[in-house]
Amino acid sequence: MVIKKRKTRQVKIGNVKIGGNAPVSIQSMAKTDTADMQVTVSQIKALEQQGCEIVRVAVKNMACARVLDKIKARIGIPIVADIHFHFQLALEAISRGVDGLRLNPGNIYRRSEIKQVVKMAKKKDIPIRVGVNSGSLRTSGKKKKIAGQMVKSALDYIKILNDLDFYSIIVSLKASDLLTTVQAYRMMAKKCDYPFHLGLTAAGPEDPGSLKSAIGLGVLLAEGIGDTIRVSLTADPNEEVKVARNILTALKLRKDKIEIVSCPTCGRCEIELIKIVKQVKKRLNQLTISDHCSPVKVAIMGCVVNGPGEARDADVGLAGGRKSGIIFRKGKIVKKVGEKEMVDELVKEILNPKKS
Repeated sequence: MVIKKRKTRQVKIGNVKIGGNAPVSIQSMAKTDTADMQVTVSQIKALEQQGCEIVRVAVKNMACARVLDKIKARIGIPIVADIHFHFQLALEAISRGVDGLRLNPGNIYRRSEIKQVVKMAKKKDIPIRVGVNSGSLRTSGKKKKIAGQMVKSALDYIKILNDLDFYSIIVSLKASDLLTTVQAYRMMAKKCDYPFHLGLTAAGPEDPGSLKSAIGLGVLLAEGIGDTIRVSLTADPNEEVKVARNILTALKLRKDKIEIVSCPTCGRCEIELIKIVKQVKKRLNQLTISDHCSPVKVAIMGCVVNGPGEARDADVGLAGGRKSGIIFRKGKIVKKVGEKEMVDELVKEILNPKKS
């Protein structure tokens, strides 16, 4: 099955295309005080290594805004300034060369202020994300109507931007409630052709937040809705990128990461499969996104029921038997290995470019 993406306009954040036929891109947000340039740059570089393609930073005051050009000069991915309350921060951020802006309709809403920001954004040819959050809506109402309020907030803001002849727009509609978020994006998808940035705001700690995000974003992406994503976790931002990559890989929307398929094990398993899978995963996680590894799908199986079939179907597969196993590549047997050799030999086969 191939997911048919919603048709949208295309905009660019730096050198990253958003919408149109572009692949779904991965974003995260630095969790540092942006004014602390060295710490912020260090965190962004770590995010780059994980596969983050766009980074957002909080611009809470002029001290943060005035180091944006220095941060940008030291990183390799586009930077988006996250602006709330004070439009002057947006003007300063643009003057410092950011690649995009996020404006919140809930706290930057005066037409005269938006007009000034749009004038500079057009001059520098950078996009604006209309970033609606359920927690900062200017109007309040019954919970069941929040999705509609979010959509109205976004549409009203887009109208102001369009009236100012500005169309380089990305839209996000984030709530902490999963069903509200899904409902808002579905409603908005019927009302405009601007690309969407997907996410749940305040999704929570790593474990429940990852699951919640995978369900919410996964549902929308499977429907073809979404052009760039951020998984928001109360955790290290590197975890946000890992989860985002896993979501896109599971939906086959990205193929720049190794996918591991492994059986849950049962009484038929005669090797320490859980230990083997953990060791292989640890070895592969040490690779950066730019490391060469030809296969996309790796199967690590432990029994004779589904093992041989899954191993043959994968790019590289291990079908375990009694204290030994068979390694496959593209459906063909490569070698038989003992249990103690399995991790080394499987990783070696995964990273062998000559056999791709």
